[in-house]
Amino acid sequence: MLNFYEIIGLLAAFITTASFLPQVFKTYKTKDTSGLSLTMYIAFFIGIVLWLIYGIHLNSLPMILANFITAILSLFLIIMKLKHK
Repeated sequence: MLNFYEIIGLLAAFITTASFLPQVFKTYKTKDTSGLSLTMYIAFFIGIVLWLIYGIHLNSLPMILANFITAILSLFLIIMKLKHK
């Protein structure tokens, strides 16, 4: 059974990950990456992967889910930025 703090963590994970989706959809639809900073997204991706590793170490489902999904989405934006310079 999930405890109160795990529910809070899952809610936070959902909200922060979902907030990333509009940028991904807009970039996919328009192919316009001029407003994206490659350096920022690479640093962000590395940070997210490190949070994912930390979440795995803690066996924290909210951290694992949020960071796994966000890593995929940020990697997608990096690929789009490199492809559509």
